[in-house]
Amino acid sequence: MQDRERDARIEDAVRNTHVVRPPQQALATFGQTIIKYHLISRPVYADLDIGGPKDETVVRDGVVRAERPQVVTPYYLSRLEGFSDNASRYLQYLMREYGPAAPGLLYTYRNEHAGTNFVSGRAEEVAARIMDSLDREKRALEAVIHGVDDLWDVSLMKFIFELTNSSARSNFNELRSMGLLESKGGVPEDARRRIESMLEQARRGELDPSVVHRELERWGVFDEYEDRFLGLFRGR
Repeated sequence: MQDRERDARIEDAVRNTHVVRPPQQALATFGQTIIKYHLISRPVYADLDIGGPKDETVVRDGVVRAERPQVVTPYYLSRLEGFSDNASRYLQYLMREYGPAAPGLLYTYRNEHAGTNFVSGRAEEVAARIMDSLDREKRALEAVIHGVDDLWDVSLMKFIFELTNSSARSNFNELRSMGLLESKGGVPEDARRRIESMLEQARRGELDPSVVHRELERWGVFDEYEDRFLGLFRGR
């Protein structure tokens, strides 16, 4: 498949994905948020003349785990591995436009697909049944997504993007109200607290010191914390 055709199919999947029941709560500012999803779609074989049931819906269940959003800066992001040249150029633009220490939020997710079922009824009917059940049982952290069968992971990514977008403002404001976006030496207070926590975990043997070293280098503050970092190895 050519890149242009693939891009067109992805765009089509995004247009035809609708979050029909979003979670009733925003992502938590502090701590992990666990959201269960029910992604429904019309089976890809529905238009094929194979003699199967005509009114059948695919239901994929799973869990998205959203970690606590981290306060980052364009400088920090520029030190992460795995970015393409174009992404790196964009980060350089952000640093010129807003400054290397401008705070932003980094969200990380993990998807755990639990299983796939085939349910009788059209997708709209199945969605309505699931939503009624979730509403009756007051399941605030469950979502129903009407997506595209063969590109269901794209549909899931659209859901995650919209969830992040709807939560970011409240998360940002809560962090700001607690002074965690204030910067000292180019490092936000939230990041300094994270570094302190990582140092303590490493001291107790719960975290590999190499992880701490990598975080200090990404923030460009290894010299500032060098004595405490080297202290992790004393007495071993």
